[in-house]
Amino acid sequence: MGFRCGIIGLPNVGKSTIFNALTAAGAEVANYPFCTIDPNVGVVRVPDERLEAIARIINPPQTVYTTMEFFDIAGLVQGASRGEGLGNKFLGHIRDVDAIVHIVRCFDDPDVSHIYGPVDPARDIDIINAELLLADLETVEKRITKIERQAKSGNKAYRREFEMCGRIRDALGRGEAVRALALGDDESEIFRDLNLLTAKKVLYVANVSESVLKGEGIYVAVIEEAARKEGSKVITICGDMESEIAELDEAERKEFLADMGLEVSGLQKLIVAGYDLLNLITFYTTVGSELRAWTIKKGTKAPKAAGKIHSDMERGFIRAEIVTCDDFITSGGITAARESGRVRIEGKEYSIEDGDIVYFRFNV
Repeated sequence: MGFRCGIIGLPNVGKSTIFNALTAAGAEVANYPFCTIDPNVGVVRVPDERLEAIARIINPPQTVYTTMEFFDIAGLVQGASRGEGLGNKFLGHIRDVDAIVHIVRCFDDPDVSHIYGPVDPARDIDIINAELLLADLETVEKRITKIERQAKSGNKAYRREFEMCGRIRDALGRGEAVRALALGDDESEIFRDLNLLTAKKVLYVANVSESVLKGEGIYVAVIEEAARKEGSKVITICGDMESEIAELDEAERKEFLADMGLEVSGLQKLIVAGYDLLNLITFYTTVGSELRAWTIKKGTKAPKAAGKIHSDMERGFIRAEIVTCDDFITSGGITAARESGRVRIEGKEYSIEDGDIVYFRFNV
C-alpha cells in the first residue's frame, strides 16, 4: 500500500465527484449535504512509467503497481467539532489517514448550491481549519486533565507530556496547526499517540471549472495565498473533466489531454503532489515471476526497506544489490548492467533512493 489520503471539504464542493473520477468507486453524488455518511474507500493504482519500461525489458508474468488509498469523508460544516452535521463521526474518520486532501470549491454554478451562499474559498478554508483546530484543542485539553495529577506528583514522563500538551494547547489557541511545531525526538512518540488532526499534512485541491484549469483564476490565487502562509501546497483539478477522463481508455485519455493542452491528468498531479507531501519514494524488485513497485519514506535504510517485503528479509539482511532504473533500462537488463559494472553492493547503512531496482540478499 502506498499511502492513505482523506478527502475533506465543505458539502457540495465536489469531493465525491473527484473521488469517483479518481477511483471509479461509484460513490453517491447528490446536490444536498451529507449524502456521504460512511467514508467511501477507493484504491488507485499509481501510474508508473518506469515500472512499465522495466516490464517491457523483462516481460514478467506479473507486474504489481504500488497504490494510493482514498477515503471520501463526508462534508464538514461549521460546528462539526461540537457534533454539527454528524461532525464528530466525520472528524474521527480523518484520524485514520496519512494526509488530508482538502477540496475547495473554485467554480460558480447556480445549479449546485453552496451551503454558505456565494463561493468564497478563503471563508471555506477558514471554516474547515477552525473545526480541525477546535477538535484538536478538545483532545489536548482532555489529555491535560487526565495527566495533570501525575505530572504534579513529580513523574518525569508525565511532566514532559504535560508541558508538551501545554505548548500544543497554546499554539492551537493562537490558531496555529500543530504540524508547524518543532518537536524534540523524545516528544515524537507522545505526539503520535495524540493523533491530532492538524498534525497531518494538507494538500489543497482547487476544484475549478474547465475554463480556469489552464489559467490562474482569482479563486485559485486566494487558495495559493492561504496555503503559502501555512506551508502547504495547491493543485488544480476540474472534477467534471476528470469524470470524463475516467471513462476513456489509455489511448483516448492521452489524446484528450493533448487536445486540452495538458500534460497529465488530475490523478497524476495528485499522486506526484502526494508523494512530495509525505516525502515518499518508489523502489522496485524482481523476485521470481513478479516485478513489483514499493513505496517507502525517503531516507529508509536498506534493511527496513527489505522488511517492507517480508520481516525475515529485514531480520536476516546481508546486503543489497542495487541498479538504478535508468541504468537498468539503458543496459537492457540486469545481466548487461552487471557486465558494465552498473550494479553495486550496499550494506545496512545505505538509504534506498527513488528509482532503485533492488536485489536483497538475506539469510535466516
